[in-house]
Amino acid sequence: MHGLGTIINMVAIILGAMIGVLVGNRLPGRTRDTVTDALGLVVLVIGALNVASISDPSFRSAVGKSWPLLVVLGALVIGGIAGSLVRIEARIETFGGWLQVKLTRGSTSDSRERFIEGFVAASLLFCIGPLAILGALSDGLGHGIDQLVLKSALDMFAATAFAASLGWGVAAAALPVGIFQGAITVLGVLAGSFLPASMIAAITATGGILLLAIGIRLLQIKPIAVADLLPSLVVAPVIVGIVSALHG
Repeated sequence: MHGLGTIINMVAIILGAMIGVLVGNRLPGRTRDTVTDALGLVVLVIGALNVASISDPSFRSAVGKSWPLLVVLGALVIGGIAGSLVRIEARIETFGGWLQVKLTRGSTSDSRERFIEGFVAASLLFCIGPLAILGALSDGLGHGIDQLVLKSALDMFAATAFAASLGWGVAAAALPVGIFQGAITVLGVLAGSFLPASMIAAITATGGILLLAIGIRLLQIKPIAVADLLPSLVVAPVIVGIVSALHG
């Protein structure tokens, strides 16, 4: 059944968030902040591992040895410009605020900001990772849901950690995960196997940088508008195709 992996993923996020909220309510603010910092550090590590795809042999072979980093940089610049013009970050935050009003009681400024931060940060983390793209594609192509099951387990633990600090906004992140991964699964069903290894490596490396930005945001080093950079995940494989054609 196509889409089963995404359904499992959504349920895992909601369950993890429920556990996190129950635990978080019993923890002092200092402890919740520590959990968030720890999660931010782990996200940095995951992002760094994904960025290593810049040295992927298929990527270097397709665009040339000196081009992978420039391809990723170009994708981030072009994608960032497009995302900022469309105001993706602001729209996600507005949507998060609307969900907070609909799904929670009380409207204090602190609870609203906490809900929105949990929704935005968790949505970005759960959607940007390479498993979100590769797992959904694998599901759509009929290759199984193993990758999404693995992602579900990881997301459940991450949702627990997030929700312990940021509350119910993390559970709401299951909605964009369902939409995003569901769309990729449908694309996989319709288009078949259309992404070469070089393009997947470009997406993974670009996504790794976005994960680094999320880690920086969670650690409150700088409030990077990561959502505005999301179009770079689409731009990256396009640039690879263009450079590969010119390089060939």
